Amino acid sequence: MCVHCSYNDTMYKEVIMTTSTITAKTSPSPRRTSAARSGRLGLRTTPAQAALIQRAAKVTRKSITEFVLTSVCEKAEQTLLDQRLFMVDEQTWLAFQDALERPAQVKTGLQALIAEPAIWEK
Repeated sequence: MCVHCSYNDTMYKEVIMTTSTITAKTSPSPRRTSAARSGRLGLRTTPAQAALIQRAAKVTRKSITEFVLTSVCEKAEQTLLDQRLFMVDEQTWLAFQDALERPAQVKTGLQALIAEPAIWEK
């Protein structure tokens, strides 16, 4: 699929990559202690935004800090894990296709390494 970029009048190819789901282990305690937190973020809100956040925190029975941190971290993880669209120019797209279509190269050193038993199997 081609995508036209009006910024520099260039045609780009859309490369869609899939990602696997990554699950993180949660701590046994649903609430972290404030002593573990050393960073500080400040943000400005409208009164309506502040009221919305306060209501949502109350409904989920979390402090505003815990609600905001949880929500922002979930969104950040989702954003980072869901990077599936990459814009590349025509030359890069053709080089990518060529690399995919080339037959695999036999690497004797790599084959020997893989054939060796793992350290814990020795």
